Amino acid sequence: MPTPPQNADAATHIAKATRLAAVVDGLAAAPSRLRPVLSVGIIGAGTMGGGIAMTFASAGIPVTLVETAPEVLDRGVSIVRRNYQASADKGRFPQSEVETRMARLTPALDMAALADCDLIIEAVFENMDLKTRIFARLDSIAKDGAILATNTSALDIDQIAAATRRPQDVIGLHFFSPANVMKLLEIVRAEQTADDVVATCMDLAGRIGKVPVLVGVCDGFVGNRMLAARREQANRLLFGGLMPWDIDAAITGFGFKMGPYQMSDLAGLDIGWTTGAKTHSPIRDALCEMGRRGQKTGAGFYDYDDQRRATPSDVTARLIRKMTGAAPTTLPPDEIVETLLAPMVNEAVRILEENKAQRPSDIDVVWLNGYGFPPDKGGPMFWADRIGAGPLLARMERLAKDDPACAPAPTLRRLAQDGGSFLDLDLGGLVTRRTPGATVDP
Repeated sequence: MPTPPQNADAATHIAKATRLAAVVDGLAAAPSRLRPVLSVGIIGAGTMGGGIAMTFASAGIPVTLVETAPEVLDRGVSIVRRNYQASADKGRFPQSEVETRMARLTPALDMAALADCDLIIEAVFENMDLKTRIFARLDSIAKDGAILATNTSALDIDQIAAATRRPQDVIGLHFFSPANVMKLLEIVRAEQTADDVVATCMDLAGRIGKVPVLVGVCDGFVGNRMLAARREQANRLLFGGLMPWDIDAAITGFGFKMGPYQMSDLAGLDIGWTTGAKTHSPIRDALCEMGRRGQKTGAGFYDYDDQRRATPSDVTARLIRKMTGAAPTTLPPDEIVETLLAPMVNEAVRILEENKAQRPSDIDVVWLNGYGFPPDKGGPMFWADRIGAGPLLARMERLAKDDPACAPAPTLRRLAQDGGSFLDLDLGGLVTRRTPGATVDP
């Protein structure tokens, strides 16, 4: 593939894309017609729930934090306090601010405490049965007009909304971990989400210091759906004879702060995994069975010392050789990068074809703010325009010979044939839905 020009004005693109992402086409959201959000309830005091609670408390919005077990609730509140204290000790705000922010947090052991909240966010682990049970109960607890949100990163929000008698009030608010630090907020509009709920959440994101991007319901939404396409190709490269550190080195050389296997070790290889599970990643499954579950256990794809410094692992290398039977091989870093990024762009085009994002530049905002895409590369769609549709199509056609999931999107073929820009694609965007309960002027 050709080398992208070095003088591309990525910064100008990012600034414009970020401004556009906050605009929902078709909504006329006058501030006076937004739903008031003066209090927030959060279900789940784990890593995500605690981080979301900090986000709202830091913005001056009172939070009720609910858990089912006293020890879990106490631990969650203690972690919030510890995080605030650490920030104050670093001089990020006055020491007195710790108590001010903690005073905005009310712990509770019963969801009935959420009855008067304007917005309720469910932040439990990714289990559809659990989430639907929670929303069914919220339906009888939450006041009329309350917004009911789920923090799911991939599950079907239409199914979650169907557990209530008020699907127009249900929306996805996908915060990224750590939620009190990461800027991206994927706002997921379900089939029946009311327009004023969408408008309120987009406005609220700005109040709490987040960068909002409106997306539609599909497996993984925008960011994780594209990440899955990258992950699949990375795993295929392992089965072709590369090592995790070869792939990570290429991706960090491109500008990401972490490669896919470094990221997996940091997050924990056992996220979404249980003993005996057979997933899309058999090498990960085998590592987990061995007790190598990432940085937290001192070993995952990499070995870690007491300071969590990573070194390539002979144990992992032997396991990969045994499981794949592939002879050791090498690839130029640019080849590795293009093999991983081209499927991401192809998936992004499919997302636009399915109207799960408003515009191509929104996809760049997602990846810049949630996944560490290097800013000097402008985001995957900006990068794709610098590479060109023709070379990207050729790459996907080569990958598709061994992996049917890499079949080129029809729009990618059209761009390669007729010319044009990825960033100029206009495939309809997310359709504005007028639903019962909407109070935004048409």
